[in-house]
Amino acid sequence: MAGRPRCGDARILYRSVVPFSDRVTSAWRWLGLEGVLLLAAFLCDLAVVLPASVDSLGPRGRDLLLLPGMIALGACALWARTRPAVAVFAGAATLFASTFLIRATDAAAYTTLLSNVSLSETVAGLELVFFCVRRVRWAESIVGTGTLVLATLFATAYRNGSGSRGLSETMLLGLVLLVAVVLAGLQFRRGQAPRKESAVRDLVREQWPLIGALSLPVFLELYQLLDSNIRALPALTCSLAAAATAVYATRRPLRAGLLLAGIIFATSAALWIAPRQYLLGYGALPFTEIVAGIIVVVLLVRSVEPKRAWGAIALMSAAVAFTTLTTVVSGRGRANMSDLRDLVIAAVLVLGIAVAAGLYFRARDSERRKVVEAAVADAQNSERMALARELHDLVAHHVTGIIVQAQAAKVIADQNPKVALEVIERIEAAGTEAMTAMRRLVGSMRAGGEAVTDQATMDLDADLRRLVESGHHGVPTEADVRVPADLPQEVARSALRLVQESLTNIGKHAAGATRACVLAEVRDGELHIRVADDGHQVVTRPAGGSGGYGLVGMRERVELLHGRLAAGPAPDGGWVVEAWLPVEEKA
Repeated sequence: MAGRPRCGDARILYRSVVPFSDRVTSAWRWLGLEGVLLLAAFLCDLAVVLPASVDSLGPRGRDLLLLPGMIALGACALWARTRPAVAVFAGAATLFASTFLIRATDAAAYTTLLSNVSLSETVAGLELVFFCVRRVRWAESIVGTGTLVLATLFATAYRNGSGSRGLSETMLLGLVLLVAVVLAGLQFRRGQAPRKESAVRDLVREQWPLIGALSLPVFLELYQLLDSNIRALPALTCSLAAAATAVYATRRPLRAGLLLAGIIFATSAALWIAPRQYLLGYGALPFTEIVAGIIVVVLLVRSVEPKRAWGAIALMSAAVAFTTLTTVVSGRGRANMSDLRDLVIAAVLVLGIAVAAGLYFRARDSERRKVVEAAVADAQNSERMALARELHDLVAHHVTGIIVQAQAAKVIADQNPKVALEVIERIEAAGTEAMTAMRRLVGSMRAGGEAVTDQATMDLDADLRRLVESGHHGVPTEADVRVPADLPQEVARSALRLVQESLTNIGKHAAGATRACVLAEVRDGELHIRVADDGHQVVTRPAGGSGGYGLVGMRERVELLHGRLAAGPAPDGGWVVEAWLPVEEKA
């Protein structure tokens, strides 16, 4: 047909319609934490390979032959998220092939954590082992990991780069890294019993983009430690602590600002121990701490009361000034006393940019809060009006009839008691019918038309299993229910409502979902409810898992019981809704 666009035209139309920022955000989410770590490591490798390719040692451009192996192994690591068993063997083959290429061309392989193995290859290999241990059957996992280890040993021994580490030292360090990654993979291996959530795990799950971005300056400082000696370890430790504090600032910005000020003060002592050539931003302070300071200032201005925020910023500025002065006076940095004026101007400029960014986000948050509050208020008003109309139409009919019949019974009671008794019986039947209709109406409004909760019993275990088996949401669902029979009824009813709303949202929004899981158990005095699915198109799902305000009602129901609610995308894709409801008398 002449009017039908071709595939190429459709792609051009898609690029023109979808904003560039949305495409960047989609690509960033597709990368995930493992992809961002790979990207940061590859950028660090580029910072080493590109200058080396144009130096006077050897033919120009020869060192660029290291890049194909890095890129191919990184692609295998990303592939391991969906096909780990195949990707781990492809990664081993890539290591063998790149080793032969480096040896044949006499390219200068260099040392990072492992001798003659680049940082991006090391990170990619660790991720391959992690996904292999986590998702592959035991026999294939052992064979795949062993093959990758042999390929790594072959690369460290056969490549002709100028590695500074001996084979024994590389084997010891590699063994430590291998054991750590295998243990991490076992912790996340599928099929284990559900673990109680922790604040650290939740923080890492929510802030992985920030963690991935901070890994770049940390990797750059790691190069300094590898190229120098153990004296740079205290400075690197301070930088790692600063990066962790920046991530923690997303939860507790004021406390993180005070903690970062202390870390910067401690850095002044660590730099006295570090070698003189240690990497310092502006020649005075580690670059990771500068980035962490910018992030903390933005979060302070964005979410903390101005008086407290400026107090923490002033303390951080004093710490930066003290550390800079001690570094400049001691002559350990690249800056000297004549550069102090330029350092002050640069610090004020960076601080101003961070404060301006924080004010922008603060204003945007305020605007979003007003929009959300107005939308919620409108939705609540609409629901109240709809409820009022339904109740009026339903109740007015029955109550009017009851009143008329009651008046008639009053008039004829003295004249004909038998007829009055018949009228009273009709009044009783009309009242019963009105009560049944009202219960049906309230049940449909509370549960979106589902009839399961109208048939709820005193047994939460049986109610949840019947709800799962009904399958109204259209996704095969597994139930793991371990709850006692003596739960408070308000807790049991709320738990049943939460599971029902979550399963309804799965049917509406979990595009591509093939499996859903429902967990209900009592642990540490709380009823833990967890509903998860494996849908693949979670990017397009509205916040909270619903196109309306279902999350608002769920959160209000949980807060009435002094519980906690969390809803968001799962690390492996899909959506997770979790609630913790106290089962003690305080609920």
